[in-house]
Amino acid sequence: MTTIMVTTMIALLLLGFPMMIPLITAAVIGFFMMFGGLGQMDTVIQQMMAGIRPASLIAVPMFILAADIMTRGQSAERLINMVMAFIGHVKGGLAVSTAASCTLFGAVSGSTQATVVAIGSPLRPKMLKAGYSDSFTLALIINASDIAFLIPPSIGMIIYGVISGTSIGELFIAGIGPGLLILLMFAVYCVTYAVVKDVPTEARSSWRTRALAVRDALWPLGFPVIIVGGIYGGIFSPTEAAAACVLYAVILEFGVFRSLNMADIYTIAKSTGLITAVVFILVAVGTAFSWIISFAQIPQAILGAVGINEAGPVGVLIAICVAFFVACMFVDPIVVILVLTPIFTPAIEATGLDPVLVGILITLQVAIGSATPPFGCDIFTAIAIFKRPYLDVIKGTPPFIFILVLAAALLIMFPQIALFLRDLAFR
Repeated sequence: MTTIMVTTMIALLLLGFPMMIPLITAAVIGFFMMFGGLGQMDTVIQQMMAGIRPASLIAVPMFILAADIMTRGQSAERLINMVMAFIGHVKGGLAVSTAASCTLFGAVSGSTQATVVAIGSPLRPKMLKAGYSDSFTLALIINASDIAFLIPPSIGMIIYGVISGTSIGELFIAGIGPGLLILLMFAVYCVTYAVVKDVPTEARSSWRTRALAVRDALWPLGFPVIIVGGIYGGIFSPTEAAAACVLYAVILEFGVFRSLNMADIYTIAKSTGLITAVVFILVAVGTAFSWIISFAQIPQAILGAVGINEAGPVGVLIAICVAFFVACMFVDPIVVILVLTPIFTPAIEATGLDPVLVGILITLQVAIGSATPPFGCDIFTAIAIFKRPYLDVIKGTPPFIFILVLAAALLIMFPQIALFLRDLAFR
């Protein structure tokens, strides 16, 4: 049965069907083979509905809507100006500013693709003018944008939390340490690159300019305060924090900055609706598929065949990282989380691994996969936004992918990088 389901999925993918079709087709085939007919197909429908029923999933469209409002407004520009004012003049400062701006906007929007658009569009021309190569610039933008997967809010963490039953609030807090670590590692590489290539520096900003930049960025910096401070302080649940972010974004961009008007509402709502629909359809069919393979005890059979259950905690973590890394190179990250998480659940429980640590590592692999050839989603976002050929976009990615893989290794060796803040906040 497993062979038939996998073969069907691969064949449909090669024929160009969107991912939701192979998933639901494989689920129906598995149901038919297990129960000998389709008379009880309402069970599959029930599993699909159960997949999108959790209240915590309400946070997904909320964060998407907030990100869309901010991307079209002034929040990104104000964050960029503040970062540039302080570190734009040091060697490699423009590249470090780009990475830091991506991290800050990721903490505001929670969307890697929105970060590529909002930060990459204004900063790529500046980096090219300053003497950075286009391949380095594109690779930096798409990989630094992926820090948005780790810095809360993170849609990937929400999906993992719903599937695994892990606290989304704990995942959000635990993602901060690894996100900042990756930013630091990217900054070291950017400075090294600028020194080796002798890239010119920007003019130093006056303290008055810096003060004005900080003043202008105070409003956008309220987003991470709402998300992290609200959850840490027990004021909001993650879902309530998402709703508060939408309200804050509306007040900011429509009221305070006046960067948007009523005519923009339809465009923003349509964009949010389309993205949300895709995400929820994937969650629904992915849940049905996961139920079928779990009912058939396929995960136990696969893990038993490869001997992961006897590998110990470190071995299981390495296997998880490799599986998610490879899968995300070819398949949408949300689908990978939906399909692979239930497969590894028995091994995670058997070895007593902290599900929050596992969630952070999975989220990191999703981040790597989003910028890794051949089919990383951020690669194609950059191609569409910057009008550059595929090979130009991926040319400079290997050093950043190496850094991200090194970060995953450090997390396995030193789990407290992720768990320290979680333990401080919730234990």
